[in-house]
Amino acid sequence: MSFTFTIRAGPARLASRIPEFAKASSGPAAAIRAFHKSAPKTTNFFTSRTTTPSLIAQKPAANSLLARLQGARRGYQYHSHSQPQQDNGLLMRKLLVGGAMVGGTWVTLQFMFNRETRADGGMPAFESSYLNRTFMHTGLGVGIIGLSAYQMLQSGFTYRLMATNPWVVAIGGLAISFGSMLATRAIDPDNYIPKYACWAVFNATQAAFVAPLLAMAPPALLARAGLYTLAMMGSISFIGATAKQEKYLYIGGPLLAGAAIVAVSGFAPLVLPATAVRTLAFTESLWLYGGLAVFGGFTLYDVQKVLYHARLAQAGVIKEDPVNESISLELDFLNIFVRMVQILMTQQNRRK
Repeated sequence: MSFTFTIRAGPARLASRIPEFAKASSGPAAAIRAFHKSAPKTTNFFTSRTTTPSLIAQKPAANSLLARLQGARRGYQYHSHSQPQQDNGLLMRKLLVGGAMVGGTWVTLQFMFNRETRADGGMPAFESSYLNRTFMHTGLGVGIIGLSAYQMLQSGFTYRLMATNPWVVAIGGLAISFGSMLATRAIDPDNYIPKYACWAVFNATQAAFVAPLLAMAPPALLARAGLYTLAMMGSISFIGATAKQEKYLYIGGPLLAGAAIVAVSGFAPLVLPATAVRTLAFTESLWLYGGLAVFGGFTLYDVQKVLYHARLAQAGVIKEDPVNESISLELDFLNIFVRMVQILMTQQNRRK
């Protein structure tokens, strides 16, 4: 690349060179006219060797280039102004569709599962108080899990966990999870410190299982999955709270059988060969959508179980323990949330 520098001469220097121009022409006036009629030199910085000054100085090319740049600028301004409008329209459409789905789900579930409402005139105050405290502990536990998973992701603990032996992590995590859950359930509710300590350890182990999912899914998709999970559990919990007393307590046994089938389908990729494409696709659908149905049913069962335990506590048969009640609802939330995330990720990958 060559560089061309032009040094402009001052008036005094030009005046001193007038005799030289006079020798080359008929007189000083002709020299001065020739000097003024000469084509001005263009200063070209960073000009390549292959570029000639005649091509650079062409006005039509410059005008066409300027027109193209102005057209591109107008196009950029158009797209920059129209893109937020398109995004807002798409977001509004998604919100309307999501609201319609939630409303339709609620109406359908109400019509199918809640035809027989409570005959005692509504929920008593002690049942409402116990249910509210249970939901408060459930929300607190889910919040602890989310914050712990985010902190694990930011500190790099999740990546170190994923780089280790997966069998050791899975077996060790399940052992700590079950051990802390059983310890929490076994401790008396009056013994606050050990009970809440074991409950915190249980939530931390659940966060370690959820943290890799946060590393793979975008935040917007996680937010959508969380909203869908809240809508699903909220509608089912409302049905369980307003339905007839002990109406759905009988479904505990069938739900356990369904949970066992869902768990076995989750281990299918470890057993079946990669060539069994249809079988693997069927087991994946069973694990996703069958799991949604099973843990939705568990939500209905657990809410009615909370109300049943509230009546037993009011009668003095057992002690009130909202921490133990919240563990079941936390597991329902996590299982539904994980499947919602996987379903949304699958749909997103298909659109690409």
